[in-house]
Amino acid sequence: MNQLTMKAPKSKSMKKTERTSTITGYITLIIMSVIWMYPIVWIILNAFRTERNNQGDLVGIVVSNYFPKAVGFDNFIKLFTTTEFPTWFMNTLVVAIFSFIFSTFLTLSVAYVMSKLKFRARKKFLNVALILGLFPGFMSIIAIYYILKAVNLTQSLAALVLVYSAGSGLGFYIAKGFFDIIPNSLIESARLDGATNFQIFIKIILPISKPIIIYTALMSFTGPWMDFIFARVILGETNTHLHTVAVGLYTMLYGQFVDVNKFTMFAAGCVIVAIPIVAMFLSMQKYYIEGVTAGSVKG
Repeated sequence: MNQLTMKAPKSKSMKKTERTSTITGYITLIIMSVIWMYPIVWIILNAFRTERNNQGDLVGIVVSNYFPKAVGFDNFIKLFTTTEFPTWFMNTLVVAIFSFIFSTFLTLSVAYVMSKLKFRARKKFLNVALILGLFPGFMSIIAIYYILKAVNLTQSLAALVLVYSAGSGLGFYIAKGFFDIIPNSLIESARLDGATNFQIFIKIILPISKPIIIYTALMSFTGPWMDFIFARVILGETNTHLHTVAVGLYTMLYGQFVDVNKFTMFAAGCVIVAIPIVAMFLSMQKYYIEGVTAGSVKG
């Protein structure tokens, strides 16, 4: 019996095949990592680049020299003192905060309803939501713009918050998968005690759903924080004091008067914009991974 259960020793050819496969996998991962990291490192290096050529031009230096010969914080100082970047940053922060508050609540509410409540059109709604989720949001941007224009809501930060929050409920599938693994006995016990669905959701479901709440909040925050298309169309080009960082940095580099020598300031802005997102993901990485993996158990 012991002889039957013993594993047969691997032959030299099998070991060689496994070793080759492992080495190939590592080489592929290294190449992909270099390709992925190359532009990120390039942006960071240019954010701190301060050298110029004899004509004061930057373009030739950026193209010919990957690593800067002189570094400093001049680009960050100029970005905050010579542009409207502080205003753009605050606009983006306000829009992202309000959007993630509304979007998180709407997404989790819809997910709870679709997971724990049974009603006649439930399955049809799930199918419709799945189909609509296959289409990118910018396909509806023209219709959204004219609807906002009809109610006189264009060129305002409130319009951006409304647009980002309105359709967030359709992204409930991952949160629904998380709620599906919560025992129904908890909900039934609460109902026997006279609790309403809203009380169950607020006092029972949310306190035990920290991973999916953090995951949903992160996704709801990063979307408005990095969005360019909706912000550009809704806010317009003339009201620079209403621009978000994505629109403002684009306008600074590719606006009416193109100045490629501002690229290092643009790179500095990219680094500053990335700092909050990176900090949030690093500090909440544990809960983010738990929310993703738990939400993918059941659909």
